[in-house]
Amino acid sequence: MTPLDDSLFDAPTPLMVLVRPQMGENIGAAARAMLNFGCARMRLVAPRDGWPNPKATAMASGASPVLERAGVFAGLSEAVADCDYVYATTARGRGLTKPVRTPERAMMEAREMVAAGKRVAVLFGPERAGLENEDVARANAIITVPVNPAFYSLNLAQCVLLVGYEFMRQGHEVPPEVLELAGGDFATAIEREKLADHVEGVLEQAGFFFPAEKAARMRLNLRSMWGRLMLTRADVQILHGMLRQLARDRGRSS
Repeated sequence: MTPLDDSLFDAPTPLMVLVRPQMGENIGAAARAMLNFGCARMRLVAPRDGWPNPKATAMASGASPVLERAGVFAGLSEAVADCDYVYATTARGRGLTKPVRTPERAMMEAREMVAAGKRVAVLFGPERAGLENEDVARANAIITVPVNPAFYSLNLAQCVLLVGYEFMRQGHEVPPEVLELAGGDFATAIEREKLADHVEGVLEQAGFFFPAEKAARMRLNLRSMWGRLMLTRADVQILHGMLRQLARDRGRSS
């Protein structure tokens, strides 16, 4: 495991504040989720089983430095006293007048604020029932994940992971799709054309283009198929080899 760079703990990222977390394992899993997405600043408010917690350390694995540097506070007011903007994560309506944002929108906003030097915190409630109204009342806005309304309960670490993912995503231009060529290159147009000629020659010998009046259309459809396939040069070589072997086998059996 590569040692964590100290600068990671000074990076402009939101504070992840776990309010009255109950299980050490979930705290450790939350630390791992944070570090997956470049967030390393954790604060704990009145952890039920005390602190430090060996179960949290065991679950955190390589993310244990996040736990070692976590701030521990007796109450929420102290934990967010130095924060400029606070989000509360909750899936339930609270009867409070607050803007409710998706993780995507909230973290887009958070990234702009932390880039401007503001201290932003995200509150996550205890596993059993989530944040209380008194906790949410301290927040500037609510983050609600659009989940199945018939089953909206999220594990603590899952919720932390979703928020962390959205924060990182807002700062990276990640292409929605990439193609791994494994060191190869796409086949050129002439290479695909020669393969098509080879295929048609073998099929011609096998009597595939029948009846004669449909042969031209069949050849056209085959050419169109080769154009749609994203063949690499290695693919073309393999197909040529297969066709040559089939032709040899056919010659031996005739």
